[in-house]
Amino acid sequence: MLSNGLFTIHEFAERAHVTRDTLLHYDKVGLLPPVERAANNYRYYSDTQFSIMKYIRILQELGMTLEEIKELKDKRSPERFAKLYTEQIAQIDQKIEDWVRARKLLLTLQKNVKSVENIDEGKISVEFLPAEAIVLGELNDFSRGRKSHDAVFSFRNDISEKYPELDLNFPIWATYSQESVKRGECDLPERFYYYNPEGYDRRPAGQYAIGYTRGDYGQNRALLKRLCEFIDANNYEICGNAYEEYPLDELCIVNESEYLIRIMIRVRTKGYHQYEPTSSISSRLRLKHFKYRGHSGVLRSSQEET
Repeated sequence: MLSNGLFTIHEFAERAHVTRDTLLHYDKVGLLPPVERAANNYRYYSDTQFSIMKYIRILQELGMTLEEIKELKDKRSPERFAKLYTEQIAQIDQKIEDWVRARKLLLTLQKNVKSVENIDEGKISVEFLPAEAIVLGELNDFSRGRKSHDAVFSFRNDISEKYPELDLNFPIWATYSQESVKRGECDLPERFYYYNPEGYDRRPAGQYAIGYTRGDYGQNRALLKRLCEFIDANNYEICGNAYEEYPLDELCIVNESEYLIRIMIRVRTKGYHQYEPTSSISSRLRLKHFKYRGHSGVLRSSQEET
């Protein structure tokens, strides 16, 4: 900095974290001219121009062009800037909301991939899984020739209407009732669900028989057969729903026949019928689930699995 408090173009560029070429361009278009130009054509900038420089960069990050910023500068007024500040704050708030939503999705996707690191895909295990918040859909309708993609579309619409405050940008999985699993009728998903920490439903805590296989969506029959044989041979019995998930799908696998399928069936030791309290996320949610019993299937599903 010079003795008169001004900065050379190099000093200003370094402290403002921009390039010399950027400052030359801003000067050329009349957006940020130097406060002083010496006889040798050297440009000098003042300390107050740092805040102007910062504001220009913010406006650019919010999508404004240099031409729009120049027009704003040339026609500036307190009233116009007050309106602009309000609009920019709202825009920033929306961006923050979008980034928070994106972070939640990325955390879920990361969790899916990490959950299958170092697994033995050919092994079936019985593990205790804690309760986890989910968003559970209604029974799927496959009448009149409706296909799985029709049911997914209906699920998204229903959840958007029922829970408009919840984010839908999560992988969607399928669930089957224990009766369907025992009958071997799991060709079409009975309900859809997705994990969401803000979800009003839950996948119950308990023991689950867990198995893996490779295949495209819906290619679950062989794995379900293996799981049922394992359950019966190891003195377990099915006592709850089956949850079908694809922790490795088209997002990270090129060949659709190589998607990793995980099926989890809630089980208990044969003859073991101890009562398990159906604790929920909060007392408010317990009351809400009871009130809508028979409509949403939330409490009914939990009771069937105890």
